[in-house]
Amino acid sequence: MRKIILEVAVSLDSYIEGPNGEYDWCFDDGQDYGLKDFLGRIDTIFVGRKTYELMLSMGDQGMAAFPKCSWYVFSTTLNSMKEGDVLIKENILEEIEKIKNSPGKDIWLFGGASLTTALMNAGLVDEISLAVHPIILGSGKPLFSNIKERAPLELIHSKVYPSGLVRLTYNVQKKGG
Repeated sequence: MRKIILEVAVSLDSYIEGPNGEYDWCFDDGQDYGLKDFLGRIDTIFVGRKTYELMLSMGDQGMAAFPKCSWYVFSTTLNSMKEGDVLIKENILEEIEKIKNSPGKDIWLFGGASLTTALMNAGLVDEISLAVHPIILGSGKPLFSNIKERAPLELIHSKVYPSGLVRLTYNVQKKGG
């Protein structure tokens, strides 16, 4: 079965974007930070509407940077998509289970705080990989909110980079296992 991996940049105080939705604090210094290896593991990307629209607006630096991936967008308000992308509006958890059980590489839960919350609460996230940036934002959008139950984690990898970025990768411990 394919894994769903939440792979995200986060500030030291657990924000995924600043108070005005900004991402300018994320390193863009040309270093890989393990992303190439991670991208070799996936062939599918899950996003919410806001992240999808942001990626579309970025042109070649956005979705075009991931040409070999299937994009699934979870939204109740979008009505049209870029050709080849899949919109899921209903029965989200059932559709995710179907995709997760289909053949392929792992799945990147790339963006969308609401989508992340829904998948965490449904127990569908298998791995969490955080690129912890050495900055305190003080406010913004938190990585996790409205999580209903504790999610015990097992650290499976960590790496400290000279820039101060720390990559932490955890398996999400499933109930009864």
